[in-house]
Amino acid sequence: MVSYVELAKFDTFTIDDVCQLVGNKKTAYSLVSRLSKKGLVKKIRNNLYTCINAVDGQPIATRFHIACAINETAYLSYHSAFEYMGMYNQVFFQMYVSSTKRFNDFEFNGIRYKYLPSKLSAGIITPRNTKGIRVTTLERTIVDSIEDFEKVGGLEELLNCIEMVNYLDENEVIKYLELYNNQFLYQKTGFILEHYKDQLKLSDSFIELCRNRVGKSIRYLTKNSTKYCKEWRLVIPEELFSIDQQGRIISAYVR
Repeated sequence: MVSYVELAKFDTFTIDDVCQLVGNKKTAYSLVSRLSKKGLVKKIRNNLYTCINAVDGQPIATRFHIACAINETAYLSYHSAFEYMGMYNQVFFQMYVSSTKRFNDFEFNGIRYKYLPSKLSAGIITPRNTKGIRVTTLERTIVDSIEDFEKVGGLEELLNCIEMVNYLDENEVIKYLELYNNQFLYQKTGFILEHYKDQLKLSDSFIELCRNRVGKSIRYLTKNSTKYCKEWRLVIPEELFSIDQQGRIISAYVR
């Protein structure tokens, strides 16, 4: 007979998963109901469950597994991708979950799972030695986050994350920039990554490629930007980067 121990081998499971173990849906529902009453199984959302660890009373499934189990196209993106990689400064109680299939936002165990439309189909991986996790690559996560600072906790949080990176595959970065095909994104990416060029092992030709795609428009990096960077035609926050009289970047810091 199927027991809690067998179900606990799954990070998350559906009634169909239980049905495959017990043979029919009636028995599957009965088993889940019985274990739920004992506090050993908890419903995450419609037809998605996890077992509860009998020792500490916490769900067996991590928030990363829960996010990726929402549907077959769900994957970790933006700040949630950085969190999975262990690169973050702020602690979020919201998981950003991108998917080609829309789902209603929901909350489980103090974490809110927020749906985001999947903007690109490229750059989604299943990390080695993992099961049930789908996440954007480092390069795509950085490009995505430069495209929309707010989904990574703001520009300052993004810079903190980039500070933890020691290498970027610039060809991968270029691929995602080309897929977005947005002048402003080239502008922001070139400006931000130029400061980290040596740290990230980026070539001069990569920075030049971004600079050549800037166009003639002057844009604001953030809403509170007040200082003009002539080289990138960007108005930036006063204390984010230091600019010399010729409009060149000379230093930067992360608060």
